[in-house]
Amino acid sequence: MEQLPAISPMGTLREVLEALSDPVRLEMVRRLAAEGAPVACADLYDSVSKSTASHHFKVLREAGVTERLTVGGQTHQRLRLADLEEAFPGVVTSIVASSDASGAAAPATR
Repeated sequence: MEQLPAISPMGTLREVLEALSDPVRLEMVRRLAAEGAPVACADLYDSVSKSTASHHFKVLREAGVTERLTVGGQTHQRLRLADLEEAFPGVVTSIVASSDASGAAAPATR
């Protein structure tokens, strides 16, 4: 089985925005930003299946938005906020703040 890198290179602005354009992924990123620390994968989604969540984690990771960590034998995700801010100042924090302010509902089922 091929081992995937935990941290992908930072994507382009277009790739990051496309990753954040999905409401499920945006909610995952909003939860990561609110926590400010690695979060267990199961705590980042409510209304999608595990396989669908895995797909969303892959999209976020490949865009460079998140990294995958193992903490206590459990897989966690971490928002790469410092890297994102360095590459695209203010973009992700503005998007997350906007989703918070709009009272973003629970992620839609896909």
